[in-house]
Amino acid sequence: MIFESFAEGQSFFLWAVFAIALVMGALVNKTNFCTMGAISDMVNMGEMGRMRAWILAMAVAIIGVALLEYLGLADPDGAFPPYRANQFIWAENLLGGLLFGIGMTLASGCGNKMLIRIGGGNLKSIVVLLVVALIAYYMINPFPGSDQTLMSVLFYDWIRPLAVSLGGKQDLGSLIAGGDAGGARLGVALVLGAALLFYVFKSADFRTSLDNVLGGLAVGLAVLAAWYVSSGVGIDLDGEMKSLSGYVQEWDFLADSEAGKPADSRSLSTQSFTFINPTGQTLGYALSGFSSAFLTFGVMALFGVICGSLLWSLVSRSFRIEWFVDFKDFLNHLIGALLMGFGGVLAMGCTIGQGVTGISTLALGSFLSFGAIVLGSGLTMKVQYYKLVYEEEATFAKALITGLVDFKLLPESMRKLEAI
Repeated sequence: MIFESFAEGQSFFLWAVFAIALVMGALVNKTNFCTMGAISDMVNMGEMGRMRAWILAMAVAIIGVALLEYLGLADPDGAFPPYRANQFIWAENLLGGLLFGIGMTLASGCGNKMLIRIGGGNLKSIVVLLVVALIAYYMINPFPGSDQTLMSVLFYDWIRPLAVSLGGKQDLGSLIAGGDAGGARLGVALVLGAALLFYVFKSADFRTSLDNVLGGLAVGLAVLAAWYVSSGVGIDLDGEMKSLSGYVQEWDFLADSEAGKPADSRSLSTQSFTFINPTGQTLGYALSGFSSAFLTFGVMALFGVICGSLLWSLVSRSFRIEWFVDFKDFLNHLIGALLMGFGGVLAMGCTIGQGVTGISTLALGSFLSFGAIVLGSGLTMKVQYYKLVYEEEATFAKALITGLVDFKLLPESMRKLEAI
């Protein structure tokens, strides 16, 4: 995918991302692929079908990215965001994942599901999107007339010093083999991916569930396709090859004018799907007066998923306008959206951004974020369920402690409510 001009390369890059996201949005809607639903099925019913679909997406992405990287067709080392950074921000991964997991449960879906629901006519999810976008934008960008962000005001001074320097990249291959990690990454990815595939397909129920298999494959292959496209677009400058981000970094030397220059070169780096930071990027795009300089991978991915979901909703005649049932429903979604915005940025991704895209790079932080998201969401569901069943008897503290006992994180002797 080599182009003679930056404009041609960037145009292909953005529209390719939109097309991949469009297909993913339609198939996710069609198959009801839902990461929060997967956790709910697992926690409340012991049903693992949709969780296996999520794990299938991980396995496809892990094996595919490892093969692409080994063949020199993808560069996760230079990814945006930097999943493999040598700073292991474990506290941010953990806290962010917990906040995001709680938030997505209160807001009825993760970042990807939020966009799918918008395409299906859910007006509640538009409110969630606006709140998430506002938080995500100001977590990274300064307030008007200030150099302070939400991140710097609320988190940076106390949480960033907790980061651990690993002295090298944090992916499992590098942790095993050090600097020369190419072979180790491939080996780890093949073994881990094969183990995940075995777990997924050993279930006869899963093997016969076309929607679950198709949903997992669609998400995994979409993440893989985005890695390939974002790594493969280049500019041929009389025999010298430049990546899109590399071209922008040397814009003053290579371009004749400022016309067409993107606002940030990082948004053209190697990357794949994630859906929290892109909401902030979309708000930035709108605040710029829809300037093409602020049109990014994330913005195109967001619009692509919504359009794909809308397309399937219209074809299947499942488009339905939904609004809040009552004020309590609105408040739950509002709180959930706030937590998703903070948590998604802190954790450096969402259920897709860390749970599939990040994990495909074998980054330690991604596995931690994934676990924290599942725990945060699962505990929230437990608390909600115990309070529903036991009503006044089930205080928040009792329900939380009992939920932790159910997850075997506390001893059975500490149980406050009878198991249900």
